[in-house]
Amino acid sequence: MRLTFAVLALSALAACSSEGSYQEYMHMREGGAAGAAPGSAIAGPSVSSSSLGAPAATYGATEPAQERAAVFTGISDEQSFAAVRSRETIESDKARIEANARSYQQVAAVPLPQRTNTGPNIVAYALQTTNNVGEQRYSRVNPFRGNMNASACARYASPDLAQQAFLEAGGPENDRRSLDPDGDGFACDWDPTPFRNAMR
Repeated sequence: MRLTFAVLALSALAACSSEGSYQEYMHMREGGAAGAAPGSAIAGPSVSSSSLGAPAATYGATEPAQERAAVFTGISDEQSFAAVRSRETIESDKARIEANARSYQQVAAVPLPQRTNTGPNIVAYALQTTNNVGEQRYSRVNPFRGNMNASACARYASPDLAQQAFLEAGGPENDRRSLDPDGDGFACDWDPTPFRNAMR
């Protein structure tokens, strides 16, 4: 009985085996199809879908490894000499340069628009002044202005905005908002140096 069962099992395995060994199949799948065109069949012993237990389309063709590596990833390959050389020539570069030259348009210069804001300009103020930060130029008679300065400056998001408000409120001669207790004409640590350096 056992001998009969063993013979039947071996017969079943022999019926399920495909032509060629597994090593041959892997060689054809990985290396043999590397030079084939996309969608072409694998040369050599055929592999049936019934023997592999999968649809025939799964192993009927193998995409070349080079094309798998060339799948677009969203990153420009303009820095790759090999990639650019494969699609560009000296003639195509020349044609593109000539096309760009033909489409070039020079826009005529127009006068600058007039400023609609008539308020004080902190850039112009910075260029008009010559004293350094902390160098007093204007008198401040209220002895408590120094204590009020921190809370007054906290109302503004930046020193530029504080300086703008300071000039709008009568600065630098007057300091109604306690933004310039030391009398240097600069509110809340505002520094005119960057604007001055830009004009040098």
